[in-house]
Amino acid sequence: MSGFLEELLGEKLVTGGGEEVDVHSLGARGISLLGLYFGCSLSAPCAQLSASLAAFYSRLRGDAAAGSGAGAGPGPGAGAAAEPEPRRRLEIVFVSSDQDQRQWQDFVRDMPWLALPYKEKHRKVSGAGLVCAPGVGAQLAPSPEPGLEFPWGPKPFREVIAGPLLRNNGPALESSSLEGSHVGVYFSAHWCPPCRSLTRVLVESYRKIKEAGQKFEIIFVSADRSEDSFKQYFSEMPWLAVPYTDEARRSRLNRLYGIQGIPTLIVLDPQGEVITRQGRVEVLNDEDCRGFPWHPKPVLELSDSNAVQLNEGPCLVLFVDSEDDGESEAAKQLIQPIAEKIIAKYKAKEEEAPLLFFVAGEDDMTDSLRDYTNLPEAAPLLTILDMSARAKYVMDVEEITPAIVEAFVNDFLAEKLKPEPI
Repeated sequence: MSGFLEELLGEKLVTGGGEEVDVHSLGARGISLLGLYFGCSLSAPCAQLSASLAAFYSRLRGDAAAGSGAGAGPGPGAGAAAEPEPRRRLEIVFVSSDQDQRQWQDFVRDMPWLALPYKEKHRKVSGAGLVCAPGVGAQLAPSPEPGLEFPWGPKPFREVIAGPLLRNNGPALESSSLEGSHVGVYFSAHWCPPCRSLTRVLVESYRKIKEAGQKFEIIFVSADRSEDSFKQYFSEMPWLAVPYTDEARRSRLNRLYGIQGIPTLIVLDPQGEVITRQGRVEVLNDEDCRGFPWHPKPVLELSDSNAVQLNEGPCLVLFVDSEDDGESEAAKQLIQPIAEKIIAKYKAKEEEAPLLFFVAGEDDMTDSLRDYTNLPEAAPLLTILDMSARAKYVMDVEEITPAIVEAFVNDFLAEKLKPEPI
């Protein structure tokens, strides 16, 4: 393990007091979990997280010391001191993005854990098992006892959803009743107008799917601001719901799927694996539910309803002149084998594909996208757009071939392309 850590972090770390610590000593101390805390002294969320993390860290280290019999000799007949629980063998390393060494020193001084030396702050750190950052820090206190669920590893849906589920027309059901069914996890709230609009459509879709003999259930996860609002909204729904009073379970479901906005409908297969996170788009585009359970298509034709997916991560978009008969379909057929290959490669690693694939024709949505991203009017035009990074990669050639597309994708994934700002 020490070789990996030295490659990751370098040879030395420092304490808050400025003392150097050999990285290889971490392995010798039995550290089995390494938390990388990425932060900055100028960030208010980082300051808030540091306070919570310090309390958690101190308690965890204290528990481990007590468990190992620290401070007490074995005594006659006591036997060997108990080993600390493996789950508690944690060390944290702070990785700073500070640009001022004095600010870094002031911030690190109060930390009870280790830090990457300031001179090493540009080291590319990746690949560790546990990452502590402001987004993860919210998980430190999901219950009255902070850190109860440490080390916060991902849990399967069946474990997160475990417990009673409400229904309007009868007694509560246990989550085990979902076994063998496709499940839609519906994050919504009465105060949200788009949610109410989607709910009306979803009620009809739910009815059609059930009447077709499909084993399908929806679970409402409320973001309402009061229990009365929850009850009023849920009374319109023919499916199940997590009790409003079970805030911990609702919070865990939000964290499990990284919910950033509502309404969101996530469709799961009978094993609890995600089929699509775009249930909202699918329901609105498939009035008769013929495509249920809506397995993702390798290549999408850009439209008003699916354009929101451009914000989910890097997207390859092939712009074509759709005034030519069959041009869009031919473009999809050209891209599809490459998209399928990428999707299969990452699925084998149990990872999401790093790209979505679109074909864009000539319409108002495409015009708006070109204007927003400052793209030329050329067609065909091969691009990769990364909205969150406000970056674009453009290949303007007269003819798009499978070899050109595949090389473009591979160069992007290998970080060989130079981005242009959006």
